[in-house]
Amino acid sequence: MKQFIKLLSVSVLGGVLTLGSYKLIIHEDESFYKRTPVEQEISSFIPVSSSKNIYGTNADFTEAAEKTVHSVVHVKNVAVFDKPNNVWEYYSRGGTTGKALQGAGSGVIISPDGYIITNNHVIDGAGEIEVTLNNNKTYVAKLIGTDTKADIALIKIDEEDLEYIPFGNSNNVKLGEWVLAVGNPFNLTSTVTAGIVSAKARDLNIYDGSPQSFIQTDAAINPGNSGGALVNIDGELIGINTAITSQTGSYIGYGFAVPSNNARKIVEDIMEYGNVQQGILGISGIDVNQNISKEYELTTSQGVIVGYVESGSGASLAGIKQGDVIRQIDNIEIKKMADLTGYLGSKRPKDVVKVKILRDGAERELTVTLTKYETFAIEKIGLEITNASKMDLKEYKTTNGVKISRALKGDKQSQALIGIIITKINDQKVNDVDEVKRVLNSKNPSEPISVTFVNKDGKELTYIWR
Repeated sequence: MKQFIKLLSVSVLGGVLTLGSYKLIIHEDESFYKRTPVEQEISSFIPVSSSKNIYGTNADFTEAAEKTVHSVVHVKNVAVFDKPNNVWEYYSRGGTTGKALQGAGSGVIISPDGYIITNNHVIDGAGEIEVTLNNNKTYVAKLIGTDTKADIALIKIDEEDLEYIPFGNSNNVKLGEWVLAVGNPFNLTSTVTAGIVSAKARDLNIYDGSPQSFIQTDAAINPGNSGGALVNIDGELIGINTAITSQTGSYIGYGFAVPSNNARKIVEDIMEYGNVQQGILGISGIDVNQNISKEYELTTSQGVIVGYVESGSGASLAGIKQGDVIRQIDNIEIKKMADLTGYLGSKRPKDVVKVKILRDGAERELTVTLTKYETFAIEKIGLEITNASKMDLKEYKTTNGVKISRALKGDKQSQALIGIIITKINDQKVNDVDEVKRVLNSKNPSEPISVTFVNKDGKELTYIWR
């Protein structure tokens, strides 16, 4: 009996020691699988998605591609010459008439009866425009009209029942949305590249310094694709491919397209009015940034701060004032000037828009009726003019004149004249665009034109174009 009690005591003691050792070891090792207080604190500040959805990237482009490739054409800019221009041409061509290719690009059929959108720079200066469809049929196209500022041209071929691309709403385009760039750059058949929308309302400042508003995409756009289609996955036209940024002239990941809403409005204006009807608010301004926000003690770091309001304009009549910050127009958020100009590019004079402004820290919504932006291109001198505001005249110390709004040529001398005031045409004082037209129409177009400019010191200089 004593022996049994000894054995039992030893067994119990051994069990106690074993259990104690086990708990000690496990307790010490808990640091390997339990979160420490520091780890728990860190995880509470790092948001982790609880979603179990798995998103794929195998989007199907076949339907959109099939819908659009037959509606994108090859456009040739052809020079037509009747006689040699110089001795070299005489000996090289033998004195015969002929044609020479000046450039080429793409175009988009937008109606079954043959209306085609392309870029103005594709057909600029063409003696003849040749269009080749995806089925290799070739036509001579007629130029209907252009908007050099937006780099859009409308041409037409005589054909019926053509496949065309319907317009989509470019205001609904989202960042990251899949898009296809469709072009016909090599006069073979249409080609398709895929990418996403990389940015909206991108301003490149490549056309006469005016604010632009492009859709940016990483879908490959190379020379020859200019004038082609940017379409969404439903095969709707959301942009006209226009430009790339590249050191080499080839695609490096950045392509730009004119939004379809702007292109459509330009085309409709050309077809209905013969020119582009541009509606404006009647303000000038700059982008709000952190420095501007501090300087003017604003409660926002985005938007367009109004620097000047033209008297009699829609903005002035609606009550917009200098120092107001434009934050929204209709349902479009305005973060920078390109957002504003991009949206207004789809509007016409007398259209009514809702403008949300920030004034003294409080938001207000004003109703603005857009006014017409009047311009006139004086082809002979290579300059476009618009009506000068009172502030423009005051800046140049003159009581009359029109302002040079754009240079029709790319030379530095012409570009430097943008913003300058013209006070006289053929020694007659001019006060607005209509008076300039009246003076020029009263003279023989072949006669010289004298133009009097005024500098910021109020000094007049006269030049003659023959």
